[in-house]
Amino acid sequence: MRLRKISGAQERLEANKDYYAVNPEIKKGSWSKNTFNNDHELHIEVGCGKGGFIIGMAKAFPEINFVAIEKYDSVLLRVLEKIENDKIPNLKILVFDANELTNIFAEDEVSTIYLNFSDPWPKNKHKKRRLTSSVYLKEYRSILKKGGLIVQKTDNRPLFESSIESFSLNGWKIFDVKLDLHKTNVFNIMTEYEEKWSPKGPIYKLCATLDYESRVNLLTKEEQKVD
Repeated sequence: MRLRKISGAQERLEANKDYYAVNPEIKKGSWSKNTFNNDHELHIEVGCGKGGFIIGMAKAFPEINFVAIEKYDSVLLRVLEKIENDKIPNLKILVFDANELTNIFAEDEVSTIYLNFSDPWPKNKHKKRRLTSSVYLKEYRSILKKGGLIVQKTDNRPLFESSIESFSLNGWKIFDVKLDLHKTNVFNIMTEYEEKWSPKGPIYKLCATLDYESRVNLLTKEEQKVD
């Protein structure tokens, strides 16, 4: 499906100084301290789509700072339209490309990265474009804290299997694997895409970390929401 370009989207985003992060490069290394004015941990969603997930997470976890990243300003504008009249002080949004994350986040700055229903890039010749390819894992490795997490959800089984292979080959440890997420009692905030398509088949989920030992016997923030 072709993305509909919205005229003036970037200008409308930049006009909202409560949510839109202008000049993200200068925030590198100081997102929590100077952008959110606190010392809370930082979570980011790469490819936030229409924003349902990240908005829900920000409301559910006010003690965490969230940054929603989207490549296309016309898509991100839809996120802004949902929240511009709300008060969600722990959420910022920005237009940026995932392969340049190290330009806006410093080493050990991010605690969790969410990858929700990313483009599966099904052709083998395009595998490096998948957000769990070695190309992107190198970016994530640079900005995640010790024990930091990547949390992936997808309805695409080939992408899920490709991700598991990529994580394993690049030194990541995988845990909390769910082969049919909606048949578990795990706390889960759905994306708009998930709400629409989950009745048609299973949703797959996993967590990955470079420092598995520090995660043993610890619950993720989401798991703590489940009684």
